[in-house]
This record gives sequence, structure tokens and C-alpha cells, in this order.
Amino acid sequence: MNDRFKVSIIGDGNVGSACAQRIVERDYADVVLLDIIEGLPQGKALDIQQSASVVGFNSRIIGTNDYEETAGSDVVVITSGSPRKPGMTRDDLLLTNMKIVSEVTSRVVAKSPDCVIIVATNPVDAMVQLARHVSQFPQKRVLGLSGVLDAARLSTFVAAESKMPVEYVDACVLGEHGKNMVVIPRLTKIQGRPITELLPAESISKLVERTIGGGAEIVGLLKTGSAFYAPSAAITQMVDAILLNKDMTLSCAMSLNGEYGLTDTVISVPVKLGQGGVEEVVELELTSEERQALANSAKAVQELIGVMKLD
Repeated sequence: MNDRFKVSIIGDGNVGSACAQRIVERDYADVVLLDIIEGLPQGKALDIQQSASVVGFNSRIIGTNDYEETAGSDVVVITSGSPRKPGMTRDDLLLTNMKIVSEVTSRVVAKSPDCVIIVATNPVDAMVQLARHVSQFPQKRVLGLSGVLDAARLSTFVAAESKMPVEYVDACVLGEHGKNMVVIPRLTKIQGRPITELLPAESISKLVERTIGGGAEIVGLLKTGSAFYAPSAAITQMVDAILLNKDMTLSCAMSLNGEYGLTDTVISVPVKLGQGGVEEVVELELTSEERQALANSAKAVQELIGVMKLD
């Protein structure tokens, strides 16, 4: 490989392979796609690479079963784990995915001690705490996919409801990635105007409810899988912001150390991303009711983290 950035994606399921394709097509980073199944990442990587002349990129992508190939990565995306099945909550996945993410993190850190880790494995908030515990990285270098995806879902629903272009919508979603997420309608805006001024309260309630159940809705429709197009796009936006040093503010899951008055938990909050990970946690002015909802969301994650017995 050359002097481009290097991104390794661990787990070649739908999210991992879609993410690999999106990033390599950006043409600023070489990609390593790793999975334990022999032949799977090699075949997918070769297929993606053969699209280079059609799409127009010169980045390289390789598939492998060997962590040695991931050495020196700038960003490592962890998608390994069991996906949700119909009727299954993210919490049900905890013990199954805990063992997987712990092992993956340990092996990743041994080869790329200076990388930024982005966790996509559910339940993502708890898995971020686990990855940070195993890696012993500072909080700014271990992030989780949650708020970017949740905000993307809300933006999509708001745009459709208001019949406005989706790029006009700026959505605000904080908290746990799951039933305790905190959607803040007054800070969700269309061309700078709060949706609370533009849409009926009943419509907003339905949009909030659909956003909270956004992943479950897709799982229910697919029957045998979970979302991967939108999650992979959201991960790619995070990678862009970090490696291209965009100083972009995105809502990401991270370990809190007093921000928003919270400690010993992981929830999604707005952060400025740049090279090296989180440059700043953006503390929004929340009402007492919104702050309480965020505290409740954090408590739900704390309980989940407690099950893992990390200390």
C-alpha cells in the first residue's frame, strides 16, 4: 500500500462490506477487510477492487483473515458480532457480542496502537465501554456509531413529512442507541427553524417514535438481517470527519467523564471530530426535562455496562 490513510474493517458482514465499499470509493484511504471466514473477505475485496475502473478510484482494498494485515491502521471499524434477529433487543446481544468485541479489540490494539476505534457492534454503547476498557485508549479515540445513524433516520422521516429536501434538515438525537434514545424536537430544525414551529405535535410524536424504532422496523421487514446501508453511510461520515480533519460536529457514542454531568457511562453526544478522534464535546443547552431524559438514558446504559463486570 502507499501513503494514503489506512482503514481496517473487522467483520465482513453486510455492514462491514458496505462500509469497505463506501470508504475505498472515497479514494483517500486504503482498506483492509478482515473476517474469520476464509475466502469471504478476500472474495468481497477482489470484487470491490474490480469496480475501480468503473467507479474511478485508485485506493486499494484487500481481504484477509490475518490481523497482521491491519497493522498501522489510522482508523479501525469494528462490526464483528451477531446481528439482531426479529424480536431481539440490542440488550439480548450483550453477552454474545461481548466476547467477540473483547477479542477483536485486543488484537486490533496490538497491531495499531495509535488508531481511532469506531464500534458498530450492538449494543453499541456498552460495546464502546468494553472496547475502551480493553484498549485502555483515551476517551477521544474510542467512538460508537449511534447518533449519526439515529439523526439520519430522523432527518429522513422529517424531510418526508415536511416535503422538504433532506439536506435542509438538522436533526438532534442524543443518548442510548435504542429505546432510551433522546430525540429533541426543538433542536431539530428545517432551514434553521425548529420543527416544533413547523409540524403538528402529533406528527412530531410519530416521527420520534419511528426514529426510536428505526432499526427494529428494518429488522422486522428483512426477517433475516438488520440495517446496513444507512449504518455504513453513517460510519463512513465519521471516518471522513476524522481522517480528512473536517472539524465536523456529529453525535457519537463515547465514554463520558463529567460532560453533561455524567460519568461512568457511554451515550451519544455531539462531538467535534478531527484527526485523532474527538476534539471537543459540544455541550448543548438542555432544558431540565431534556437533561433528565438524558440522565435516564445514561442510567439504562450504566445498568447494561454493569452486567459486563469490567472492573
